[in-house]
Amino acid sequence: MSRHFASRRRTSVPVSSLVLLLGACTGARPVATPHPSGAPLRVMSFNLRYDNPGDGLNAWPNRKDRVAQLMRVHEADVIGVQEALQHQLTDLDARLPGFARVGVGRADGRTRGEFSAILYRADRLTLRDSGTFWLSETPTVVGSKGWDTAIERIATWARFSDRATGCTFVHLNTHFDHIGERARQESARLVRRQLLALSQGQPYVLTGDLNADPTSVPYRVLTRDSVEAGGPPLRDAFAISDAGHYGPTSSWNAFTAIEPERRIDYVLVSPGVRVGTHAILPDMWDGRFPSDHLPVVASLTRLCR
Repeated sequence: MSRHFASRRRTSVPVSSLVLLLGACTGARPVATPHPSGAPLRVMSFNLRYDNPGDGLNAWPNRKDRVAQLMRVHEADVIGVQEALQHQLTDLDARLPGFARVGVGRADGRTRGEFSAILYRADRLTLRDSGTFWLSETPTVVGSKGWDTAIERIATWARFSDRATGCTFVHLNTHFDHIGERARQESARLVRRQLLALSQGQPYVLTGDLNADPTSVPYRVLTRDSVEAGGPPLRDAFAISDAGHYGPTSSWNAFTAIEPERRIDYVLVSPGVRVGTHAILPDMWDGRFPSDHLPVVASLTRLCR
């Protein structure tokens, strides 16, 4: 498989003055897999767990094949990953032929630090634009930290055209801070404002590890009416799936066991997007999880204006 690196770009659509987005992407030669017209788009959110040698048997070298296999078996079309380091993404590049990706490292806007990257099937989705902003009071400043956050946090977005349906939509992927409660709340407000600005009336999808459960303020900021945020609230795919939710109702396992009341990973959608199925996947191999988070997957339709 051959790959190429696209040039750094700035968004060509007008957004609020807060956001000057830095973008980078990696292309992939498409694998010719036909999609029926109107086929649901399978969206996944997956915190991969950064490559920590201290994880022992659960360290990345022992999990990378399982992570890639899970993505393939569940036929994800677009995947928002969190905690991914550059070499982890390179490992997935080699194991997911036909996928391309966008995103930058949160430390330097290039390759250092964790990515909130978006991986996508290049035979189905055409990338139109992409970028990254920092979850801080100065979102255009590379490496900036905001409020009471413990570390740099980012959101990466992409505008796609779907070859199967002709629809254009925006996908934003993020990872909120694990320490700062104010940071999570303000990040939710910032993300919601930027989704409204970036979408320009087009449908949008948010994937992410929000480090917040459905009773939290950050979740309510994203999913309830807000004069401050403007625009309609997002909807939780968990709650509106036509088929109902499948699987555990928690997405955290700490590599040991699924812990109750810890649903912190999400697929959220704009009004009008239809959710056919939603699942939190408890997949294991010989008693071992592929990550300390469970992936969330939803099939979406009506991704047209």
